[in-house]
Amino acid sequence: MQADQDQLLPWVPRLRRYARALAANRDDADDLVQDTLERAWARSSLWRGVADMRAWLFSTMHNLHVDGARRPRLQLVAHDGELPDTAAAGGPADRLLLLDLQAALEQLPLEQREILLLVALEDMSYAEVAQALGIPLGTVMSRLARGRERLRSLLEGRPGPVRLKVVK
Repeated sequence: MQADQDQLLPWVPRLRRYARALAANRDDADDLVQDTLERAWARSSLWRGVADMRAWLFSTMHNLHVDGARRPRLQLVAHDGELPDTAAAGGPADRLLLLDLQAALEQLPLEQREILLLVALEDMSYAEVAQALGIPLGTVMSRLARGRERLRSLLEGRPGPVRLKVVK
């Protein structure tokens, strides 16, 4: 039992960080992490065949998040007037930049946002992202390029769809 916990527990902080970036609020992120850990624990008999536990856990979280996004839900609004959770590393200007980044990330399509977060936030390689999400490597690269360009345009205040240059 302790060996099983030792395989799972080191990944909890990274799962929480990724879930908080994906989910609309802290409670949804906590629920997503809990559901991921619950599913992983229920399938602990499969762990021996898992070559990369991180990719397996992120793939599980991705699938749960996509399934949850497909289900209709009630939208809850906080009445306490608090700002969303962000790192308070700097002063007010830094906090505003983080809030702008968070708002821009939320405007990205889910497919682009999750790849961007896995590569930039979780430092996963393109191959690891492709494996975790079950998509081809080329799809990871194109979604990442479109996501980065769209995020850049949102942060710069440029409207409309983004046209990428054709490079030969």
